[in-house]
Amino acid sequence: MPSYGPKPDLKLAPRLAGIVDQDYPKFSAGEIARRRALVAQAMDKAGVDHLVAYASFFAGGPVHWLSDWSTTYEAVLIFTPERQDTIFVQFYNHLPQARAVMTDADMRWGGASTIQSVIGELKQRGAGVRRVGAVGMLPMGYFKALAAVYEDVVDLNPAYFGLRLVKSAEEVDWYRIAARLSDLSIEALRRELRPGLDEGDLGAITEGAYLPWRGSNVIHFFGATSMHAPQAFVPRQHLTRRKLANGDVISCEITANFWNHGGQVLRTFTIGEPFTPLYQKLHDTADSAFDAIFQMLRAGRHVRELAVGAKIIEDAGFTFYDDLVHGFGGGYLLPIVGSPTRGHEPLPDRTLEAGMMMVIQPNVITTDQTAGVQTGELVLVTDTGAESLHTAPRGPFHIGA
Repeated sequence: MPSYGPKPDLKLAPRLAGIVDQDYPKFSAGEIARRRALVAQAMDKAGVDHLVAYASFFAGGPVHWLSDWSTTYEAVLIFTPERQDTIFVQFYNHLPQARAVMTDADMRWGGASTIQSVIGELKQRGAGVRRVGAVGMLPMGYFKALAAVYEDVVDLNPAYFGLRLVKSAEEVDWYRIAARLSDLSIEALRRELRPGLDEGDLGAITEGAYLPWRGSNVIHFFGATSMHAPQAFVPRQHLTRRKLANGDVISCEITANFWNHGGQVLRTFTIGEPFTPLYQKLHDTADSAFDAIFQMLRAGRHVRELAVGAKIIEDAGFTFYDDLVHGFGGGYLLPIVGSPTRGHEPLPDRTLEAGMMMVIQPNVITTDQTAGVQTGELVLVTDTGAESLHTAPRGPFHIGA
């Protein structure tokens, strides 16, 4: 048994546990073929013959979605319909495993210049002027190098993100796993939160919960402050050294990834005391807003109907700072219901579809922006309603109260 103790129980259905147990989890051939056919259609519509997909820094993005290769430092995939993919990887020492796990693709080292290697392969494929597209966060230097040869490089990111809005059943399974990994962090925080820790310690607790299952960190934001003299109303992205004390309230936003697929869970804790009356009202309002939005979610609903949550918050005399609702899975996606504190942006003119995933996250705050709570989680839109992908109780959690 490892010295740090047994792994936490994932409590997954056998189908999902079987995915986790693979050394290198992959989607079915049918699922990958489905995605590639959709991208090929988008390319044809845009007049593109060859697609350059870019990913870096262990965020797989379009490379993973199209091929199953989980990017390490950098990967550039060349996708030409009806041809074998070529994927250039960096660094050279990353190539052996890439070739071992990606037997269906032509895996190569990117060489001294990844983009020049890509251009060389495009030339071998007979790529013509204005017939090359790109997707992913392509560096400016890479874009300029491609444009110098192929003139207009077609940006297919809008089409790609449109394809990511609706998930297949296989994709949802991977997000269920990621949601469970994220929930492990909430369970660990409930066990470990105590006075004397700082926000950095909370980050260590968070990551330590899912690392044994090969989960990876995307975010763990925390906002800790005294309920009696609050100075934080939304979780911080950069954690502080402030020591936790009795009477503190801590809100958090956590996303753990499972092979480029993430959950997202938001919760509020107190230490040593229950909520003060103000914080109780804030959290009760957040719960009511969450429930109202959750009940509204189903295929065919218009996004403007989700504003019911905003009305509940405003009627209680509060407002919200973080986005109330946003699409999720493959990016920070539409539809987004933004906060009134950043201006009166129009609601997206969009109807919900089955297979969309959304994060409901009412960050209810006082209008003077001193006190706030956060609650919420990733949910799936279906034909008959919404389904939460998380298992952690909504809370709030009063530690040692």
